Amino acid sequence: MWDINPLNPLYNYTFVVLFFMLDTMENSIVIYNTLTRKKEIFKPLVEGKVGLYVCGPTVYSNSHLGHARPNITFDLLFRFLTFSGYKVRYVRNITDVGHLENETEESGEDKISKKARIEKLEPMEVVQKYMNTFHRNMEDLNVLPPSIEPRASGHIIEQQQMIDSILANGFAYEVNGSIYFDVEKYNQHYNYGKLSGRNLDDIKTNTRELDGQNEKKNSFDFALWKKAAPEHIMRWPSKWSNGFPGWHLECSVMSIKYLGTQFDIHGGGMDLVFPHHECEIAQSTASLGEESVRYWMHNNMIKINGQKMARSLGNFITLDELFSGNHKLLQQAYSPMTIRFFILQAHYRSTIDFSNEAMQASEKGLERLMTAVKTLDELKPFNESTVDFTSIKEKCLAALNDDLNSPIAIAHLFDGVKMINSIKAGKEKIAANDLADLKAFYNNMVFDILGFKVEKAEENGGGKILDGAVELLLELRKNAKINKDWGTADKIRDELIEIGIEIKDTKDGVNWNLK
Repeated sequence: MWDINPLNPLYNYTFVVLFFMLDTMENSIVIYNTLTRKKEIFKPLVEGKVGLYVCGPTVYSNSHLGHARPNITFDLLFRFLTFSGYKVRYVRNITDVGHLENETEESGEDKISKKARIEKLEPMEVVQKYMNTFHRNMEDLNVLPPSIEPRASGHIIEQQQMIDSILANGFAYEVNGSIYFDVEKYNQHYNYGKLSGRNLDDIKTNTRELDGQNEKKNSFDFALWKKAAPEHIMRWPSKWSNGFPGWHLECSVMSIKYLGTQFDIHGGGMDLVFPHHECEIAQSTASLGEESVRYWMHNNMIKINGQKMARSLGNFITLDELFSGNHKLLQQAYSPMTIRFFILQAHYRSTIDFSNEAMQASEKGLERLMTAVKTLDELKPFNESTVDFTSIKEKCLAALNDDLNSPIAIAHLFDGVKMINSIKAGKEKIAANDLADLKAFYNNMVFDILGFKVEKAEENGGGKILDGAVELLLELRKNAKINKDWGTADKIRDELIEIGIEIKDTKDGVNWNLK
């Protein structure tokens, strides 16, 4: 039994230890580790430095809404780690070879080769075309480029070397020039399925039996190297055959090459947990004798009007279509920063449902936030402050420390927006030093960490056009009131409110703000 008498020295020691633990957690970055299924205090291998690897795109088609979420999520992580004082090496790969149509069954045509055949291009023309589009879209979304962006086709030798080590350790086998990973033998020594929570017996039960044409020992074994069929365009020489590496292998190889045999964080979409990331763990462990990744982070999926996004359902929306509004499901075009706001106003581990209503709400929310930031430059300082934004600052940073809780951080920023608007309306005062601190904090949060930027429409005078249009309507309303045309005056007021512009009649005139 515990003696909970406060005079007991053990009680006091326990209290001190608990207090220290809580204080440490409060000031540390905590992330949810998919591998352990719990939140953990982040402790890098090397103090002050972070190795981060994120699975990039397979560049065979235009980037879509689903690509936006992982890239914005891990851009937020990259930015916040950097803001928190870490030197981050961020590696995000480009898959330009080896990704088959049906990866779980090792069948079908390579996606890039297929697109090259359809578009009558060289495979590397396809890669360059869609890689350019991806980079342009990421720049639009203000996603920072990674420190290193390796391509699978540039690391064929290193992939062959890892295959050699896996073969030498007895966890792979050769059949007719192809090399397959022996999942069953690996599972006798390690735990295949530890990331996804699956066990091999269940996988066996739910996997289709091999037919007579299949050369693998077991249907759940996966390819490390595939002998190329005569018609296969993308091929490289090896001691086993002219062929190409398996899709899973590239990430094991490139993450280790640029971050070391052990590194801190591996990220990606939840759809990659199985089989891709599960196979990564198996390959790295089979080659090195130990796991490479310490923290696995996964963002959840985006749904479209409650349904999974899929080409077959007709709800597949590319980023260019979102920016232009050119899609049957879209009521209007949505700016890149509106999409960024939409994604960040939900926690990265929760599903998020895309709809026009949700996007329009995000558009208004973003406009309100950016207007408040602009308003900060218009505020006049006083000799004293009647506001204290310290708690808002602490709560914003605490939310991001707590597993990148961006929606809570944004909610606290909007608490600050109310304060800013109160100062502008003359209801509160702020001293010069506090105003400088408030401006610096909002610039850090809004631009440096959350990654928003002033969009081109505003840079080209869009804000001035809006100001002029609203002032013109308010002048018309004023004239209507002078002429006692109350119906017209009320209609202008109601229409402005309907589109999100709040107006207030004061003794000094009319004030207006975006709601």
